[in-house]
Amino acid sequence: MTKFVGIIGYPVGHSVSPQMQQAAFDYYKLDIKYELWETAPDKLVSFVERLRQPKYLGANITVPHKGAMLQLVDELEALASEVGAVNTIVNRDGRLYGFNTDAGGFLKALNKDGGFDPAEKHAVILGAGGVARAATFALSKAGIKSLTITDIDLDRAHKLKADLERSLARTQGKPPRSCYDAKDITWVDSLTYKMWPIPDINVFSLNEPLFKSAVSDCQLIVNCTPIGMKHSATENESPLDAGFIPDKALVYDVVYNPLETKLLSEARKAGASTLNGLPMLVYQGAIAFELWTGREAPVNIMFKAAKKAL
Repeated sequence: MTKFVGIIGYPVGHSVSPQMQQAAFDYYKLDIKYELWETAPDKLVSFVERLRQPKYLGANITVPHKGAMLQLVDELEALASEVGAVNTIVNRDGRLYGFNTDAGGFLKALNKDGGFDPAEKHAVILGAGGVARAATFALSKAGIKSLTITDIDLDRAHKLKADLERSLARTQGKPPRSCYDAKDITWVDSLTYKMWPIPDINVFSLNEPLFKSAVSDCQLIVNCTPIGMKHSATENESPLDAGFIPDKALVYDVVYNPLETKLLSEARKAGASTLNGLPMLVYQGAIAFELWTGREAPVNIMFKAAKKAL
């Protein structure tokens, strides 16, 4: 019987996950089809219930549903609970398990493709949604010294700060817990894990002088918003004024379609280093693939398929 996996979000037209994951399924000759499941927020609960059927292996979750999924699965992986967001569901005999593979994908891309070690650095995070939760938790566990968070909804940014500080206080001195055992997708090497202090976390609005000061002093800027994403209302827009970008920073945009957003284009012109969201997409997708299939993800094939789709 053909099995099905898909991506749940609103919208999902920009996603290349179907091409990327289908290439991986086809590599192993698995009878699995990956689909786009655009789902409005008011339809989310009823749609997720369908995933309990035997024909569904699970799903990926994207904007804006990663937080809502915490309440819709039967069991949460420890890491998803710590991060406060679910981006992968696995159906096991009708029970739905929620995982967070964004944290692993985010940090692996930052280290491997961005050549950036977060330890003792200062970072600015644009956005306070599900990806920002994964990114800030990952950076904190990897030794970031300070985090400045901004969002169009400052209440959401303050909630992220409070949730992150609470989670880090509870897990301080402990390596991130994960239920997956990915061979080349590990995001914090337990053999080199250190006990880092909880970072200094601040929330500012974009127009506050303290925000501009934080940006000018940072070594890492991460866009965790969908601003600039293809097929969105903010395509060709940037979440940050070009004049704010310091030339010494790495600008990491988790948006992967297009490969060079307006933010990255402006960062490059300012002399900053840049990293797009494609490596994170592939690495988090590789972890999800292994959770669904129990097979080692063909990462190179997934990269090729994603690039071709773009």
